[in-house]
Amino acid sequence: MKRRELLPTVGGVLVAALLQGSLLAQAGDNAASGSLAVAGDVARVLTLTPADLKTMPRTTVTIPEQGRDVKYTGVLVGEILTRAGAPLGRDLSGPAVSTYVLASGKDGYQAVFSLAELDPAFTSNDIIIADTVDGQPLFDYQGPLRIVAPHDKRGARGVRMLQRLEVVRLRK
Repeated sequence: MKRRELLPTVGGVLVAALLQGSLLAQAGDNAASGSLAVAGDVARVLTLTPADLKTMPRTTVTIPEQGRDVKYTGVLVGEILTRAGAPLGRDLSGPAVSTYVLASGKDGYQAVFSLAELDPAFTSNDIIIADTVDGQPLFDYQGPLRIVAPHDKRGARGVRMLQRLEVVRLRK
């Protein structure tokens, strides 16, 4: 390979590395601030702080944990996705129905939700991004934000230390 041909390749690798470093730094910033990034196949990429979530409509759900009922309060994931411009309501049809949301926590844990199960016009799942439990801030090992899916029989999709929601559309 000639030197001239090699330069664009090296330049492309450097740009990719810088972009990846920038995204990792942003994720680190989200972890430090407790903010939530909403990205992917949305009209508006969002970065929401816990204070932003406090200004949004609130929902409380009750789930059984260790033999007692626990109340989590937060914002419906559908509300946040609406603000990001995800295809919800009447727009959630045809190819958009194959869209999913990948929720990622600070510890690398991830869970998948179909976009339809997060849309209040489609179902009444009341899946929330919680910031309080029984009226108090989440415990450090849970938060400051976590997903609560009250109708799941097991809590395996309850992503703790939530940092990111990535909207992925399988069919364009």
